[in-house]
Amino acid sequence: MAIDILNYRWYVNKTNAEYINYISKIASVSPIVAQVLINRGLKTPEQIDFFLNPHLDKLSDPMDIPDMDKAVGRILWAKRSKEKVLICGDYDADGVTATSVMLEGLNKFGVDAQYCIPNRLSDGYGFNVCSVDQALKIGAKLIITVDCGITSFDATKEANKRGIDVIITDHHEPFSELNSPNSVLLPEAVAIVNPKLGALSSQKFLSGAGVSFKILQALFGNVYDIYEFLDLVALGTVADFVPLQGDNRIFLKEGLKLIQSGNRVGLRILKAVAGIKSDFFKPTFLNYILIPRINAAGRISDASDVVKLLTTKNEAEAEKLSLWLNDLNNKRQQIEETVYNEVLAEINENKCYETPVIVVASERWHIGVVGIVASKIAESLNRPALVLTIDNGVAKGSSRSTASFDIHQGLQRCKDLLLRFGGHKQAAGLSLPVENLAKFRARISEIFLATAPEEAILPRINIDVTTKLSDINMNLINEIAKLEPFGCGNEEPLFGAKSLEAINPRIVGNNHLKMYLKQNGRGLDCIGFDFGSYIELIENNQFIDVAFYPVLNEWDGSKYLQLNLKAFRPTKNEDNNSRLY
Repeated sequence: MAIDILNYRWYVNKTNAEYINYISKIASVSPIVAQVLINRGLKTPEQIDFFLNPHLDKLSDPMDIPDMDKAVGRILWAKRSKEKVLICGDYDADGVTATSVMLEGLNKFGVDAQYCIPNRLSDGYGFNVCSVDQALKIGAKLIITVDCGITSFDATKEANKRGIDVIITDHHEPFSELNSPNSVLLPEAVAIVNPKLGALSSQKFLSGAGVSFKILQALFGNVYDIYEFLDLVALGTVADFVPLQGDNRIFLKEGLKLIQSGNRVGLRILKAVAGIKSDFFKPTFLNYILIPRINAAGRISDASDVVKLLTTKNEAEAEKLSLWLNDLNNKRQQIEETVYNEVLAEINENKCYETPVIVVASERWHIGVVGIVASKIAESLNRPALVLTIDNGVAKGSSRSTASFDIHQGLQRCKDLLLRFGGHKQAAGLSLPVENLAKFRARISEIFLATAPEEAILPRINIDVTTKLSDINMNLINEIAKLEPFGCGNEEPLFGAKSLEAINPRIVGNNHLKMYLKQNGRGLDCIGFDFGSYIELIENNQFIDVAFYPVLNEWDGSKYLQLNLKAFRPTKNEDNNSRLY
């Protein structure tokens, strides 16, 4: 059910040559990479210098975030008064890293802090009344939420009633009045530190862990005093798919160094248990190896012990917890595969793929994996997907959207049908009575059709720049490396080339398409992972247009340039200098 690569609409970013040459000169990069920088919105010498040379000294002032002064003042009072503080986090990777950062940071600052993480199955998402009960139990006079709380009206009200102050630190979208989107509704907390409420652009899209770090930055004053926490901030930043720009880029760049060094006992042993060699680490290991394991506990068990893993100094405890997470991740994968296959069957049986927004629900689906499944469905069908599980008359689950549709705003316009919702533009959680499902499914699709462009559900491929094979060399590979790390908001550059001769196409490995591409005497190896089913199309068309990532492949002790295929199509009979779309 994945998108057929032949159905992609190809788009190429283009800028006038004079401006490209200007950026090329000030950034000391080739015109090809200059176009990539422009595509990332980097158009001034200051922006480009910040991007190419991220450094801790360039972190923005945390006091620019609204209410930061109030939060700092209240924490200082807690320290002076020797009050106990309860940190209320969340069960996903961003939530547990944000909790760990705040916990270790406050303890280092001299604050008596403890933490609680809700159980997805028994407690539900985020800061709730159960957390208030926990604060009362330990005698806390202050609750600090991390990665949650911006919509926790009842829990905040209950805490106030019990004489407990609340500081909310969050990065999710606040509620707003339906007819007045600029008028937000906020809990009555001592301070609400949320970049969505007016931070500068460099801090506007922080993760929950990033917001925790900014609190510590404001408290300590010197960022080098809290440098040790940047490995956790990097994990939370990647896990929550926030744009890798501004402070986030610095967090990840520095945090990756700490993760690779193995200074943190829990992460070092988790890497080993997951099969990552101590002398070899790539940023992609975060998304594909470490973060799924950290997330596994919150999905199908209890995430409280993940904070123990991330903060322990004991190697035996770290090994025990790492093995536990590894086992949970295996179980999560099995559950996810079952649910994914059942969701696909539901979509095909009821022809849900014909609707602009996919909404499916069942009593059989595990609540802990519906978010991952929704993400896969949204990506494969290029449209918003909501996967819900039904329990005691309530449908609850997760939504994932596409770049063209703000799912949080869509849910906002359906709030009369919902019991609860919250999240971001591209991902949100929700719950609603089962009897409202049909109305909700119809309305969210109507909202999509009314607000998203007509071509929003048509698959498209955005090419950064067109090249010739003669442009692909080690100098270009080295320049691309300067743009790392890649991720949300800073995707790996995608290149396009026209009219390439495909030589010796063949299937290798597990349905991978391998061939040799040639253009004007220059040739390079090319591989398309899981593209084996397209081999006949290659054989029937000598010349093709390709969209690809140039990489330096390392195999059996040798290194060579290779093109990793994203998509291809037969070359049309037209001038080879025509636009590539």
